[in-house]
Amino acid sequence: MKKAKRILAIIGCILLVSMYVVTIVLALTDDPNTMNAFRASIYCTIIVPVLIWAYGFIYRLLKK
Repeated sequence: MKKAKRILAIIGCILLVSMYVVTIVLALTDDPNTMNAFRASIYCTIIVPVLIWAYGFIYRLLKK
């Protein structure tokens, strides 16, 4: 279980950091899709940790 949690946490961190980097790069290049990327970053900041928690919770329920 600890290994699965660690892997999910690492994947979540990579997703969030990559979204932030994409948003910053788009903002610096004055791309018209910057606001969409910003909204996606905010959305992922909330949804990714919730999904990781839910996957861990379901994993614990199914493992029993």
